Amino acid sequence: MSGKDSTYRLIISGGGTGGHIYPAIAIADAFKSRYPNSKILFVGARGKMEMDKVPQAGYKIIGLWISGIQRKMTIQNFYFPIKLIASYFAARRIIRRYKPHAVVGVGGYASGPIMIAAIRLKVPAVIQEQNSFAGLTNKKLGRKVQKICVAYEGMEKYFPKEKIVITGNPVRTDMLQLEDKKEQALSHFMLSSAKKTILVIGGSLGARTMNNSVINGLDKIVKSGVQMIWQTGNFYYDEMKRKAASYGDIDVHIHQFIKEMDLAYAAADVVVSRAGALS
Repeated sequence: MSGKDSTYRLIISGGGTGGHIYPAIAIADAFKSRYPNSKILFVGARGKMEMDKVPQAGYKIIGLWISGIQRKMTIQNFYFPIKLIASYFAARRIIRRYKPHAVVGVGGYASGPIMIAAIRLKVPAVIQEQNSFAGLTNKKLGRKVQKICVAYEGMEKYFPKEKIVITGNPVRTDMLQLEDKKEQALSHFMLSSAKKTILVIGGSLGARTMNNSVINGLDKIVKSGVQMIWQTGNFYYDEMKRKAASYGDIDVHIHQFIKEMDLAYAAADVVVSRAGALS
């Protein structure tokens, strides 16, 4: 692709967690910056967080009727094959109608049907894998796509070596523009300028090990005289909020999800995160 005046159509598929969604938005932003006349469509899973976060970023998204397989036997597992077939044919219709020049899959439930449809309809397809451990959807698609963009060495244990390109993880532009935001960030999170700030990010859906580690060490953290911004994720917010209640909300600021992540980074002196949660 070349020429800023060219009109290209790109589909970006996947989601489910912030670790998938925000790299996808970063890809869209970079593509739009390079090709201002381009058209970008997201494809996600109905009811998942991408259906809110992507429109907030200014992009159109279509939701597929798709979900994962539950670890225990539930009625939802009975519907999985039906959802997969329905989503695949919906994905074919989307690609035929939108006629993309390329499709990028970032992982997550919705990535499977749209990527399979793209491959079968001979549309160039690229995988973007954010983690050092490849997800199930990306592993299954790896042999059939044109390129696989990764952030870590050693990914040939999951993907064909000749298709791998080490690009690092896409990062939103607002995360790179933190200069002069410190005062605004401290005010936004109601923090003291006299104390050091720790930012803890367990991911948008949360990470149990990290959250439990924070709870176990919370007494020492508070007594050390620092303050903390803590994103617990949706799954663990109520539990962590309850367990940390005795410490008040002066030095421990607990959030289910942090939308203004650029301000959180600007406020932080130290960032603690699980892999894949920093995008």
